[in-house]
Amino acid sequence: MTLHAGLHVPLVTPFAADGTLDAEALAALERLAHDVLDEGAAGLLALGTTAEAATLDGAERAAVLTVLARVARERGVPLTVGAGGGDTAASRTALAALADLPEAVAALVPVPSFTRPGEAGVLAHFAALAATSPVPLLVYHIPYRTGQELSAATLREIGALPGVAGVKYAAGGVTEDTVALLGARPAGFAVLAGDDVYASALLALGAEGAVLASAHLATRAYAGLAAAWHAGEAHRARPLGHRLSRLSASLFAAPSPTVLKAVLHARGRLPSPAVRLPLLAAPGTAVKTALARLAEVEAHV
Repeated sequence: MTLHAGLHVPLVTPFAADGTLDAEALAALERLAHDVLDEGAAGLLALGTTAEAATLDGAERAAVLTVLARVARERGVPLTVGAGGGDTAASRTALAALADLPEAVAALVPVPSFTRPGEAGVLAHFAALAATSPVPLLVYHIPYRTGQELSAATLREIGALPGVAGVKYAAGGVTEDTVALLGARPAGFAVLAGDDVYASALLALGAEGAVLASAHLATRAYAGLAAAWHAGEAHRARPLGHRLSRLSASLFAAPSPTVLKAVLHARGRLPSPAVRLPLLAAPGTAVKTALARLAEVEAHV
C-alpha cells in the first residue's frame, strides 16, 4: 500500500469569533483530527489551503503543527504538511524546517503560482526541491488557482524524480490528461483525488487515495467511497459517489472553507464559523443547502 492510500483530510484552522487562534480553537482542531480518524480517515494534512494557511503567522502555524503532530504521533497515522509556494529558494527553506518535525511524512507543495514558469520551469522547481527536501514531496496540481496547466507527460517526469511521492490532482474536471496520467505513471507515484466533486471519478479511474476537505463531514462515507472503488465494488461506490459529489458541490458553493466552517459550527464542532479576510462569511442560503445535502448523505449511512 502506498503512503497516501485511502482518505486524507486537510484540516481547517478553527478560530474564535474574533478571528483569533486561541486555546479553545486549538482544542477544537485536536477534536476534529481525532474525529476524522475515528471515522476512517487514513491520515491528516496540516496547513493546506483549507487551513487558511496564508493568513496564519509563524506562531500560529507552529501551534497548529504542534497539535496535529501530537495527534498523528498518538494515532500512528501519516501527517502531510503544506509547504512551499512560487519561490523556489523560499520553498526550499520551508521544506528544510520539516526536518525538525519527525511526524511529517510528506510535504504538499503547490505548483508555482502567478509566475507561470511553464512546464519546464515547474519541472526544474520540483527537481531542485526534491534534491534537498527532508521528506517526500506531494505535488499540488491545481491549475485554476495557480494559473499553470501541466500535461500528463510533465507530471510523469516530475513523478519520476527521486523524492517525489505523488500528486494531489485537482484539475477542475476529468480531462484527457487526467485519463492519460491515471493510465500510466511512474512506479511509486501516487495520484490522489484532490477535487472533491470529482473524487469518485478519479477513484474509479485508479487514484490511490484522496485529499478531501469535504471529508470533515460524513468522513466514514468518504472513506467508504475510496474503499469501495479499490475493492471494485462499483455497485456500491457509484451511488455513494453521486451523493457525496452533491454534498461537496454544496460545500464549495462559496469560497472554501467558508461553507464548510459554517456547517461544522452548526453541528457544534467548531467554536465559531469565523474565517479571515479576504474571505467573507458564507451566505446563509449556501449553508442551509449544505446542511440539507449532509442530511441526505447521513440518511443512507
